[in-house]
Amino acid sequence: MSNDFPAFVAAGEALTDLIRTGPDGWRSLVGGSTWNVARVVASLGLPSAFAGAVSRDVFGAQLAAANAAAGLDGRFLQQLDKAPLLAVVHELDPPAYFFIGDDSADLHFDAAALPPGWQAGARWVHFGGISLARQPLADKLLALAEELKLHGVSISYDPNFRALMDQRYDPILRRMAALADVIKVSDEDLRGLFRTSDTDQAFAALRAMNPDAIYLYTRGEHGARIYQGASSWSAPAPKVSVVDTVGAGDASIGALLYSFIARPADTLEGHLGFAVAAGAAACTAPGATPPTLQQVMQLMRPIPPTSPVYPTPGKNAV
Repeated sequence: MSNDFPAFVAAGEALTDLIRTGPDGWRSLVGGSTWNVARVVASLGLPSAFAGAVSRDVFGAQLAAANAAAGLDGRFLQQLDKAPLLAVVHELDPPAYFFIGDDSADLHFDAAALPPGWQAGARWVHFGGISLARQPLADKLLALAEELKLHGVSISYDPNFRALMDQRYDPILRRMAALADVIKVSDEDLRGLFRTSDTDQAFAALRAMNPDAIYLYTRGEHGARIYQGASSWSAPAPKVSVVDTVGAGDASIGALLYSFIARPADTLEGHLGFAVAAGAAACTAPGATPPTLQQVMQLMRPIPPTSPVYPTPGKNAV
């Protein structure tokens, strides 16, 4: 039965951040862009899953435990006898990091091993992060996205730029942008992906790859803007006491997708306000802590009742 499966799935990477705390000190944190997005949607109250592979060692066990604690559907997480994927953050200000993950578990993800029939329950499947910059995983995820698109499942994409996304990533960017119904991007992403300081030109180039997509353009403390065709709406960031900005972008796109599924009658401006409030809420706690629905609603700015209602994408959307 399709209703046995989550309405939202994020496919990609879950990893361990090893963060330097001093000359001889380190701490580990569970993370990963796509995994964070799945946790956000679950925290807001929608049945969700992370589709990806982790190791079976101490790092993978920590991720599996956190996956379960987040309420994600465990049938979608694959644990393999392979090395873990580690992000070593050796400097914090400014952040400097590198990845350790040759032949690691994430690269051996097998979409065919996901629960049979899960696609029938999926309304949205999210892609992005470094999983799309790591072969052979990237090609597996691209094939999965193309298959889902053929079956009418809505696709979202957040490239979430990292240094390993050089010219070799360009064809993947074009293919994923063409497939996606919703694309989330930040000004930092645009500068990195297009290797330019001209963010306006970069954003225009990205939109040209798929003029029909909805674009969420986040700008940190300056809020965000959402684009659909020739129309756009902006929302300022709510004033909060910032503890940590890690995971704010993941919270924004996760909340936007939650809003599309759970609040289908809202306007695009309303969906944007929900997403921006979630991003701000994520900044009030350390690490990539997913916001709760109550936290988001408390930060929501009132939307004028005269705002027109536009149909939003999504399988079986109202």
